[in-house]
Amino acid sequence: MYKFLQKLGKSLMLPVAALPICGILMGLGYALAPAVMGVPDAPTEGAAYIVGFLLIKAGGALIDNMAWLFVIGVAVGMADDKDGTSALAGLVSFLMMKSLLAPAVVTTIMPAVADDRVKLLAFEKFENVFPAILAGLIGAFCYNRFKNAKLPDWLAFFSGKRCVAIVTGVVSIGASVILLFVWPIIFGALYAVGEAILGLDIVGVGIYTFLNRLLIPTGLHHALNNVFWFDTVGIGDLQHFWAGHTQGNPAEVTWSVGMYMAGFFPCMMFGIAGAAAAMVRAAKNKKVALGIVLSAAICAFLCGVTEPFEFSFMFLAFPLYVVYALLYAIFAMVTVALGFRAGFCFSAGATDLVFSASLPAASNTLLILPIGLVALVVFYLVFYFAIKKFDLKTPGNEDEDAEAEEAKIVLANNDFTAIASGVLEAIGGKANVSNVDYCTTRLRFEIKDYTAVNEKAIKAAGAAGVIRPSKTACQVIIGPKVQFVYDELKKML
Repeated sequence: MYKFLQKLGKSLMLPVAALPICGILMGLGYALAPAVMGVPDAPTEGAAYIVGFLLIKAGGALIDNMAWLFVIGVAVGMADDKDGTSALAGLVSFLMMKSLLAPAVVTTIMPAVADDRVKLLAFEKFENVFPAILAGLIGAFCYNRFKNAKLPDWLAFFSGKRCVAIVTGVVSIGASVILLFVWPIIFGALYAVGEAILGLDIVGVGIYTFLNRLLIPTGLHHALNNVFWFDTVGIGDLQHFWAGHTQGNPAEVTWSVGMYMAGFFPCMMFGIAGAAAAMVRAAKNKKVALGIVLSAAICAFLCGVTEPFEFSFMFLAFPLYVVYALLYAIFAMVTVALGFRAGFCFSAGATDLVFSASLPAASNTLLILPIGLVALVVFYLVFYFAIKKFDLKTPGNEDEDAEAEEAKIVLANNDFTAIASGVLEAIGGKANVSNVDYCTTRLRFEIKDYTAVNEKAIKAAGAAGVIRPSKTACQVIIGPKVQFVYDELKKML
């Protein structure tokens, strides 16, 4: 299971890498055109507004369609040989489920759903990262299983990779039927939890914030957000904040307006920066870590886009992600207890903080500096200790970081066919290979009989070294030209 999650985490790095620039564009856009996020009396014309509007739309092009990025990233990353057919299969699965589980289709099949606001809301919020990852996994599974399928002669045209999308479609219909019943139950359970913790005051804020972060990978945080931020059960913290309401005005507002948003600000603006700094310092490959988490921290600070940071490690080091969610909960309770109140239209970044500070419910907004600095230090210390103590696989600290030195390896010759042939023979021949893949510098074999592997013969064939993580795995270090050897090896297999 760990290896599966580790591979999934690496698969998510490709779409994650596309997100930071979008967050920065949106942050700058909202700063130039605050009217787009509903700031009262903000200008809706002029050069600044036009430029800001365009930047917001440019950034939102990917942020708003994040699910599509994750479908393709997971489908390609989880496929045996990174073939584009798996990406097509993942997209087929996602589009199929998205269409079949759209509210209009669901209410036609099951009219009673239209009268159940929670179930209807569940399907309205279906297009998120969780179904996207599921679709990517379905696409990759169907590709791995059926890419070499042989059909009868009269269907020969659809043999092999051409049948992958067809099989994926059939599997996705089955998955949609299951989700038709399972998804609203899960969503409804989280919705009920949200209602249950409404009366717990500051403790409820902590529980809500913890669950909000913990559920990000599944998309189920939408169920909780709708309870607290919008007027689905009579709360609507976000709506009342931007309407200029305060506690007791109007009378139905019985809570301190902004309390279910305020706690996110110190964590997103400062806490993530501290965690990112810890990742860079703890990383074996600091350039890789810096390239990923620095831009992600900027995103979070400016406009509260946290997904680029969170998805960079949540699957690689999930226990650390749980700690991350706990830190959010702690700082949310402290922030609310100290009287800091702020709100957001988009997310808890500096842009929303600046424009929400003048509203009636805002309070003690300058406290963001001391609370934020404490959050920065605490996040840094906790993350650095956890990464070093437990050797967690955060960006730049994965096993592949050893390949930084391997990238300097120079093969004795460029006869890739001969090297591939020698390695294959030394690994025990074609019959001993269950699967083969490659990364930056290594061939990664899944083998049947570890006793058939001859390490001396592998090195004699031209490889720089051999690593044997388990009895069913063998990694052959080739160097930066590994793809060429891999291509020849695939022909032989």
